[in-house]
Amino acid sequence: MDFQKGNLIPWPETKFSFHPVKFERMDWLWITLGVVLIIAGLAGCIIPLIPGPPLSYLGLVIIQLTLNEPFTYRFMLIWLLITIGVTLLDYYVPIWGTKKFGGSRSGIWGATFGLLIGIFFFPPFGMIAGPFIGAVIGELIIGKDSATAIRSGFGSFIGFVAGTVMKLAVSFIMAFYFFKAII
Repeated sequence: MDFQKGNLIPWPETKFSFHPVKFERMDWLWITLGVVLIIAGLAGCIIPLIPGPPLSYLGLVIIQLTLNEPFTYRFMLIWLLITIGVTLLDYYVPIWGTKKFGGSRSGIWGATFGLLIGIFFFPPFGMIAGPFIGAVIGELIIGKDSATAIRSGFGSFIGFVAGTVMKLAVSFIMAFYFFKAII
C-alpha cells in the first residue's frame, strides 16, 4: 500500500467493513480547529480570562498535525518561548507601569493584590480595574496625596494596555504564519 498524501491510512486487514479516513479529511479537521483556535486567541487578547497567545500557539501546533508540517521544530520552539514570555509579561507589565508612573512599593503591592483580587472576584473587569484601584489604595494607605495615587493607578492601567497590545501583536503574527501555511 502506498502511503503518500491522499491514500488511505494503513489499516490492517480485518473482517469489519468500514472505510478508513483519508488524510485530506483529517487535514481539513485540523485546519478548521486551527482557525477556531487562532480566532479565539485573537479574541482572548482583548477579553480577559481567555488566554490569547497560548490559544494562538495551539493553532500553530494543530496545523503541524497536517501531512504538510509547515513549520520546523525550531520555529515552534521559538514561538513557544515567545508565548510563555508574553503570557508572563502580561501579568508583570501593569505592576511595572505603576512603578514607572511614580508608584511606591506600596502602590506596586497594591496593584499586585488588586490584580489577584480582580482576577478571582470580579472577572473579567477586575483584571482591568483591580490593579488601578489596588495601586491607588496602596498609595493612599502610606499617606500619598490623591493626585500621586491616581497617577500610580494610571500607570497600572497603561501597563494593562501595553500588555494587551503586546499580546495582540504576538497573536496577529502567529495568525499570519498560520494562514500563510494553509494558503
